[in-house]
Amino acid sequence: MPSAYSKSGVNLKLAHSVKSNLPALLRKASRPEVLGKIGAFGGLFRATFKGMKDPVLVSSMDGVGTKLRVAVEMGRHDTVGQDLINHCCNDIAVMGAEPLFFLDYIGTGKLEKPVFDGIVRGLAQACGEANVALVGGETAQMPGFYGPGDYDLVGTIVGVVDRKQILDGSRVRAGDVVIGLASTGLHTNGYSLARKVLFDQAKLKARSKVPELGRESVGNLLLKVHRNYTPFLKKLRSKKIEVHGVSHITGGGFEENVPRVLPRGVGIQIKRGSWKVPPIFQFIQKRGKISEAEMFRVFNMGIGMVLMVPRRSADRILKEAKKAKLGAFEIGRVVRGESKATLI
Repeated sequence: MPSAYSKSGVNLKLAHSVKSNLPALLRKASRPEVLGKIGAFGGLFRATFKGMKDPVLVSSMDGVGTKLRVAVEMGRHDTVGQDLINHCCNDIAVMGAEPLFFLDYIGTGKLEKPVFDGIVRGLAQACGEANVALVGGETAQMPGFYGPGDYDLVGTIVGVVDRKQILDGSRVRAGDVVIGLASTGLHTNGYSLARKVLFDQAKLKARSKVPELGRESVGNLLLKVHRNYTPFLKKLRSKKIEVHGVSHITGGGFEENVPRVLPRGVGIQIKRGSWKVPPIFQFIQKRGKISEAEMFRVFNMGIGMVLMVPRRSADRILKEAKKAKLGAFEIGRVVRGESKATLI
């Protein structure tokens, strides 16, 4: 006989069944420092940081936003798990940190096993690739709060950096070169506007194909996984290539994200045409009749991360990016003036 709780919309037996295969799914998402097991009241992580004289923990928290709506429409849920991990890794990588462990939150009206398994598979895959341990999280069934099929996905990451190696932008100076690292697409920002233009105004469906955008469906293009730049930044550090400042280009584009790492008295100039803006952005701008200024405020426009480096480092970084098969471009310079990003 169904319990009163299940009649209210919360199925505890289903939740237990869905979570029963978590240990198998998360086998790759671990590190030697992890103690205990998944399912405990708290995640245990042994804080041993070899080679660091003054270790500093770095934390960040973010979500996937309305990109989740595209995942629901496409019936694909593994990519958003990867998005979440990679986005959070990037947020602390810009400070020079190595990611250590992660905790996720999934909120939904009704827990669906295929959806849950897809999300966790994505989380585990990205954690394994980034050497991040998934030490715990929370899955909440909230009937009446979310619409049918809807869910939210957010998470918190913790990393570590030796205090002397913290990248806070204080070393950025006039004359530095600005290197842009290519994005895979929209990453995890601007989806409310993108969906309005593509689905409401242009009347496309998630599975529609548009000649200007190539062979992939609109939905697949929008679900391109947020790139994780952490391994590349780690390689630069291992080769002792000097970097003065790094900015993750997320919501707010260059305008809001670059000033977060600029010291007083300097700004950056971004040169138009110094990289090829991917077709998806051009299509959104054209069909939505959106100004260039707004496009650059909302989207990354094909540049997911910006590095401010001394001239002697620039060529080495471009060569390393080529070896890593990562698009990289010299897109501007640091100049004296107000702490802002300006398109020229």
